[in-house]
Amino acid sequence: MKFIKLKKRYIVLLSVAVFLIVLRVLLPYFVLRYANAKVSEIKGYYGHIDDIDLSLIRGAYIIRSMYLNKIDKESLKQIPFFKCAKIDLSIRWKPLFNVKLVGKMELDSPIIVFTRNKVEIGDIKKDTSDLRKLFNALMPLKVDRFEGNNGAIHYIDNGSSPKVDISLKQAHILALNLTNVTNSKVELPSDVFAEASMYGGKLNLNMKLNPMAVLTTFDLNAEIKNINLASLNDLLKAYGHFDVNKGTMGLYMEMATRDGKFMGYVKPVIKDLDVIGPEDKNDSFFQKIWESVISVAGVILKNQSKDQVATKIRLEGNYHDPKTNTLDAVWEILRNAFIRALIPSVENAINLNSVKDEREVAKLTPVSKGSPHSKKSVKNKK
Repeated sequence: MKFIKLKKRYIVLLSVAVFLIVLRVLLPYFVLRYANAKVSEIKGYYGHIDDIDLSLIRGAYIIRSMYLNKIDKESLKQIPFFKCAKIDLSIRWKPLFNVKLVGKMELDSPIIVFTRNKVEIGDIKKDTSDLRKLFNALMPLKVDRFEGNNGAIHYIDNGSSPKVDISLKQAHILALNLTNVTNSKVELPSDVFAEASMYGGKLNLNMKLNPMAVLTTFDLNAEIKNINLASLNDLLKAYGHFDVNKGTMGLYMEMATRDGKFMGYVKPVIKDLDVIGPEDKNDSFFQKIWESVISVAGVILKNQSKDQVATKIRLEGNYHDPKTNTLDAVWEILRNAFIRALIPSVENAINLNSVKDEREVAKLTPVSKGSPHSKKSVKNKK
């Protein structure tokens, strides 16, 4: 009798083991079908996932070789939009100690492409929103940690002459505490860090935000240093009808937003600009005239002591009525040329306290008040 009971027990254990093995073998197939079904549900796109691996021990599944193309409404042709070599979606174990079930997403070599007829603000917002919906469908948990490695963002205009294809490469982005499972009493509990390479230059971005706020709330500063302008000649020829012999550019930005209002600035700084070079000897007469005008304008507006042309464009308003003060930009060019040089760096002049009611915003001048992440500023935010 004991032998029969023991035999039945082994049979049950063997059956369970066989079931789990079969389930483990077949599960990736069903998960792959589910994931591709979710991709096909996105209207206006066509995409596919090649393969999926499961890692049950760490509670993860890995999407391998995925792409998502935008369907052009007129030609019905597919336009590359997003592709990624690997997407790793898994459970975050540490928040489980705080009874929080959240996940993390890691992307390896993601590429996003914006084409000329798809770069209106509304189109970008829709495309990125649709991509986020896809990620949400693929990831059953709320994403608390996001990381992208070795990524690229392209802007392509196939209809321009010459063709324009500019990009950020070797991009790394890290976003932490997106579901606010820690630091729940801090006004801006989440952090986003990003860096990338661009034509000899380097992008660095730091951002603190509250993703759980009803209205978008964040404090951002970013800078791109030492871009080689000659590497952007296709862009300059296509949209400015001139090219440059040499020069470097930096772009500096700060922005903060709260309660539907925003305030900030964008400051481009061009140094060692030389428009006319040996390669221009075969240009047409009118092309030479145009490039001479640009060259002369650069000399007139250049700060002679620092050999740079710069401006600061202030941005302020609300999400329903954003505005850029063009007269401010012109004034800053003239002031930089004849009075003082704009320091080529982030000024740390903008933080959440800058975004006040409209009367206070009208009185606000962009005077540096210390880093938004300094001890003094953090104390004020708390």
